Formats: sequence, C-alpha cells, structure tokens
Amino acid sequence: MVSSNPFQLTLAILKPHIIKSPIALQKIREIILVNEFKVVKTRRLTISNEEAEDFYREHKGKFFYNRLLTFMCSGPSDVHILASSNAVIKWRQLLGPTKVYQAQFTAPDTIRGMFGLSDTRNAAHGSDSEESAVREIGVFFKDFNIENWYHNDRVFFQTGKLIFDPELFVHSVNKSHV
Repeated sequence: MVSSNPFQLTLAILKPHIIKSPIALQKIREIILVNEFKVVKTRRLTISNEEAEDFYREHKGKFFYNRLLTFMCSGPSDVHILASSNAVIKWRQLLGPTKVYQAQFTAPDTIRGMFGLSDTRNAAHGSDSEESAVREIGVFFKDFNIENWYHNDRVFFQTGKLIFDPELFVHSVNKSHV
C-alpha cells in the first residue's frame, strides 16, 4: 500500500558494526528521535542468509553481493519500522550518500559520514521508495499489516498519542487516547 498522506513508513537497519559500538548506536538512536521519527516496530536480530538473500535480491550477481550478505549476517542488526512525515526521503537524507568516502567529504554530519567504515559497512540502510519500504518491511516483519497500520494506527503516530519505551526503543499507542 502506498499512502497519499505524507506521513509514511520506512525501514531502517542499523548494521552489525553499529550494534557493536554502544556510543554509535546511542547517537543514531538520538538522531532518530530528535528528527521526530516514531519507532513503530523494532527487532534486534542476526539476519539469516535467506533473509539477506531476499532483502538484497536486486544486487544478486553484482561484485559486492557475497561480501554484503556475509557482513549483514555476521552479527546482530537493529531493524526498525520508522514513521514520520515523508519518512523515506527524510531518513535517506539523514543517512547521507551510500558511498562512505563521498559521505565523509560531502556530508560529514550524516549517519554514514560519521559512522560508516566502508561501502559495505556504511552504518545503516534506508528504503529508497515507499514501494521498497513495503517490500522490505515484509522481509523482517512478516506479521506486520501495513494496510491495517495506515487505516487504524497512523493517526495515533501522526498526532503523537503515544508512549515511548526507551529500553525497548519503540513507541506504542497510548491506550488512554483510544
């Protein structure tokens, strides 16, 4: 489902080397919250080879494909569904250029400029379109019903009628507003 409302969902993945660095992880979480993203769902998981193959299927056959899969399956990642006005574009702007070398010189204050190590270890992923977000969310959150969220829950996230759990790093609907 693609929304005509600019308040939308996107998928964010904080990659394994970020999870191993508590300072980097905390800083990126702060960036998410300061930029008024709502965390709809979150999972910490070690991505399976099957999930990585499904997720990166458009890159199959490219020279970096095997290296990317190996890295993404090498340790835990934090996978988030983020919601915000124009979430896809906004998150990608915070990420900065995919190529870390370029990010470090042209956008040093972006997530990749600050925390990226290489083009494979570029700190984080963000969906490149609303259609991609729908597909990517389905890879990691198979039980999440996007249409249901847009129909029933979006209004609570949009109006801020939420409770934030900093330990779990997730927002939930404040039941007193229901």
